[in-house]
Amino acid sequence: MSVAMTRGVLFVHSAPTALCPHVEWAIGSVVDKRTDLEWTPQPAAPGMFRAELSWTGTPGTGSQLASALRGWAHLRYEVTEEPSQGVDGGRWSHTPELGIFHAVTDVHGNIMVSEDRIRYAYESGAGDPSAVYHELSLALGEAWDEELEPFRHAAEGAPVRWLHQVG
Repeated sequence: MSVAMTRGVLFVHSAPTALCPHVEWAIGSVVDKRTDLEWTPQPAAPGMFRAELSWTGTPGTGSQLASALRGWAHLRYEVTEEPSQGVDGGRWSHTPELGIFHAVTDVHGNIMVSEDRIRYAYESGAGDPSAVYHELSLALGEAWDEELEPFRHAAEGAPVRWLHQVG
């Protein structure tokens, strides 16, 4: 029986120089392979560096990568995982100020908000449209998108390195 595989991308949007080798070590511990990223200066945050890594692995690798990098000061990153047989996709975003955000994604990368989360937004809003808007904004991770957007644009045209799991 074959093992289900998926793929995704890790975007390290900004990391201080001293943290770069630790990020590589953390990634390597998840993918069980030494990882040497190509670090480039991050124009949106002078003195910081950025890197990208495309990966292939078993479903859940995205959450393992996000967990391995979670909580480090001055580190901004995103991890995506494509849906695979019987498993939804995911996106994890992290900023030092906001912490980590996770969303389930569909085959096109759109965030899927569950019925229960929408119902919670309606109920907690209790007729106040601004409260409903606030809850839906949280469900979509808008604060993380706003904070990371300048770092994403600064990365346009950057190289992507492919990492394939063998075995």
